[in-house]
Formats: sequence, structure tokens, C-alpha cells
Amino acid sequence: MAATKKKHFKFSSVVALANRRLSIKTAAIVLASSTFLSALLGIFRDRLLNSYYLDTYPTGIDAYTAAFTIPDFMFLILTSGALAVSFIPVFNQRLAGGNKKSAWELSSSLLNLMAIITLVASVLIMIFAEPLVRYVVGPGLDESGTILAVNMMRVIAINPFLFSISTILSSIQQALGRFVFYALAPAIYNVGILIGIVWFTGGINLFGWQVFDGGIMGVALGVVFGAILQLFVSLIGLIGLGFDYEFKISRKNQGFRSVLKLLPARSLDQGIDYVNTLVTTNLSSRMGAGALRSYQQAYNLSTMPVNLIGVAISTAFFPQLTEEVGDGQESRFRQTFRTALSTIIWIALPVAVIAFFARGYVVSFIKNGGDPLIASILTTLIISIFAQSIFQIATRGFYAKQDTKTPFRVSIFAIGLTILLAIIFSLLGLGPEGLGYAQSIGSMLEVSILLSLLHKRSERKLLDHDFWRGVGKTALAATITGCVAYSMTKFIPLLATDDSIFATLPKFILITGVSLIAYIIASYFLGIDQVRPIIERIKKTLFKNLS
Repeated sequence: MAATKKKHFKFSSVVALANRRLSIKTAAIVLASSTFLSALLGIFRDRLLNSYYLDTYPTGIDAYTAAFTIPDFMFLILTSGALAVSFIPVFNQRLAGGNKKSAWELSSSLLNLMAIITLVASVLIMIFAEPLVRYVVGPGLDESGTILAVNMMRVIAINPFLFSISTILSSIQQALGRFVFYALAPAIYNVGILIGIVWFTGGINLFGWQVFDGGIMGVALGVVFGAILQLFVSLIGLIGLGFDYEFKISRKNQGFRSVLKLLPARSLDQGIDYVNTLVTTNLSSRMGAGALRSYQQAYNLSTMPVNLIGVAISTAFFPQLTEEVGDGQESRFRQTFRTALSTIIWIALPVAVIAFFARGYVVSFIKNGGDPLIASILTTLIISIFAQSIFQIATRGFYAKQDTKTPFRVSIFAIGLTILLAIIFSLLGLGPEGLGYAQSIGSMLEVSILLSLLHKRSERKLLDHDFWRGVGKTALAATITGCVAYSMTKFIPLLATDDSIFATLPKFILITGVSLIAYIIASYFLGIDQVRPIIERIKKTLFKNLS
């Protein structure tokens, strides 16, 4: 009994330690680190999948990719980031006003409502999977690919329900400044998929009975298993937060009503964004076996730095932005926003530049020996990396002020243009690369409009002269970095014999390392503010080692 209590105490202590409120800097580090871990697991996941199926069974891997789109679409439009940015400002207002009961009542109501809605959506996906595949996401698949995609979609259809519960629980933790379990959840999800790839594809035996024969369908089972693991981690993150759950929907709760008013615009914004994914999936399925998967892989590679940089930093800054708006501190809001935006630009720009010159190495991480088509598509998405990273903080500038309508209106225009360009480029025979060009053009236009509107609404005090001067210095430092990265790729070329990660990774690390050192040195001599903490840390480390 004593040993059991001791173990329980240790577990509770670990959870309590992990659930401490974090500063913005620490939160950003935790989020970026966990996102990096999730990205590494995602790379390993895609590497295994591509090695098993991209060359040997392109129809199967295209079917698996198509099966994801509708469940992901329903999750994004119903929950995802829409709930977080709508829920957190209202939740924080209740807590700041000392009305904790209302805050927990709001949380329970949203949890119950979203669970019902997404469960219904999951059932509908299962019922209508076949027409959704045949006419929406995979019209170019052959008959065997269509049947496989339908079966996998029906398995993955439960994910919107599981993800919606996880997202609400994680949003509560995020609103309270607790980021550890919130940050770990995506990595755990990838672990579940990896289990599916490694073990479920070989079949499942229970007590001597063969309950599943295996094959690529095992990956779909791994996806659901990963979603269950993610939900479990999100539940652990609630320990010690005092969440008072009630099995009811409090329609009279003013906070609940406020969130429901904010939610539709952001949900539609999410949906409009994902309509572009549905269109590119539809178009790429008509471009030959493997084209759908190749575009999706290149797009996933382009979103990894966006999640590492734009999402992580914006998520860490968002609670402070909402608090400053709630307290009426407009000048502090502008300063915090500029700091976040400048930091994202300073990090994202060299990453995009290095990704452009080292794209062959990047692709080799997810496909043994690389893939010319994926690398070519990635080239067209480089501008999107930079634009989408900035987009994360630009939209949160509006959401902090509880304005979800403006980003939605801008998205309608930008996504509409992106889809139109994608169709035109496809008709012109540009292939999957044309889809990438359309994405980059639309993303850059969207973020430019959003920043212009934010600047105008702040009486043109948001993006001041000092901000633009800093951007100019960053662009110059990035140009120098590009020259170094180009020289390094010529000095250390990617060879046909580099057919393993052990051959390509050291080269990539050397190219990236030298390029980033050049960027830091250039930033230091140009007097860019963001480099100062790094230089100070280096000085302290050197001084400590020399003392």
C-alpha cells in the first residue's frame, strides 16, 4: 500500500511540475521543441510509408492520402484552431473577472456540444465515404485505389470526434499558460501512426486469433490509435487544473454564447483554407499515380517549419495579446505584436532560403535516395513557408481583438484566387508544380492584406519605421545566408550514391550549420535585435568554459 501511494505521489508530482504556468519564452521553447520532435517523428513516419509504398504501390499510397482529406476537413472546419482562438479570449475574460464557475461551465458546454457535432460528422463520413472519394477527393484513382480509399476513410472517420475532445482539453491548458501536455499531444499522435506502420501492417493477433490480416489498412488503424493516445495525453494535462466538468450544455452561459458567435467565422475561415486542399487533392489525383502523394509530401515538408516557427511562436504570444487587449493596453499590444512578428520573420526567412538550396537533402529524409518530383514541388512552395509563418501571428492579431470576420473575408478572396490559379496552371500542363506556385502566390497575397489592415486599424502605428528597418536588415542577412548556402551545396553536392539518411544527414547538418552561423554573424553586425540573446548565450557559455 505504501509503495502504491509513493508511486502515485511521484506521478502526481511529475504532472504538477509539467503543468506549471510558463513564461512566453519558455512556452515558445517548449512548443517549438515538441513541434520539432513531432516533425522528426513525422519525417520517420513518411520515410517508412514512402519506402514501403511510393515506388512499389503508388495507387495504395495515393488512396491512403486521399482518405485523410474529408475527416481532416471536418475536424478543421468544426474544431481545430477555430475553437482555440474563439474560446481562449472569452475563457480568459471569465477568469480575469474572477468568475471561475462561468469559465468551467463554458468549457463543459463546448466540450459536450462539439462531441455531439463531430460524432454526427464522423458517422456521416462513414456513410457517404464512397461518393466522397469518387467525386470529391479521388476522381482520378483507379477502381482498386477507390475501394481502398473508401475503406480507409471509414476507419479514419472517427478522428474528428476524438480530435475535437482533445482540442478542447488542450485549449483549456493553453489558456491557463500550461503548454507541456498540449505540446506533447501531436508527437504522441505520430507515435500511434508509427505503431500502425511497423506492427499493424503485419496483421493483428489476439489470443491466437487473426483479427486483422495487415497491409496498408493497418496504417489507417494506426492513425486512429494515435488519436486515442493523443486524447489520453490531453486528459492527463488536466490534472491539477481544477476543471469542474458537467455533463450538460449551458445555453444561458454568456461566455458560451460569445464563443458560438465568434466560432462560425473562424470555422468557415478554416474550411475555406482546406477547400484549397480538397481542390489540390482532386487535381493531383488526375496527374498520374504517385502525383497526389508527391504533392502532399512536398506540402507537408513546407508546413513543418511553419509549425515550428509560426505556430509555436504565435501560440505562445497569443494569451498575452488577448490579455493586453482585454486590459485596454493598446500600445503594449502593438509592441508585443511587433516583437512576435519580427521574431517570426527573423527565423522563417533564413529557413526558407536554406530549404530552397538544400531541397534535395530535405526530400531525401522522407524518401530514401530523394525524389526529383517532390523536390521540384517543394521549390514552388518556398515562398509559402515564409508567408504562412507570418500568417499565424497576423490572424492572431485579429483574434486577440475577437475579430474573426476580417481574416475570413480575406481568406475567401485569397483562397479563391489560389484555387483559380491552381486550375489554370493545371490546364496549362504545369503539373503538381503548378499547384505549388498557386499556393505561394495566394499565401503571400493573403498575409500582405492582413498586415495592411492591422496596420491601418492601429492608426498606422503598428508597423512603424523601426520595424521595416529591421525587416530590411533581416532580408540583407538572409541574402548573405543564401549565398553561403548555395556555395555549400556546390561544395558538398548531393550524389546519386547518397541513398541513405546516414549519407545525407551529415551533409545537410554541415550545410545548414555553416549557413546559420553566417546568418547569425551577419545579423550581429547589422545590429538586428533578435540575435542579441543568442550572442549573449554564446558569450556566457564560452566564459563559463574558460573560467
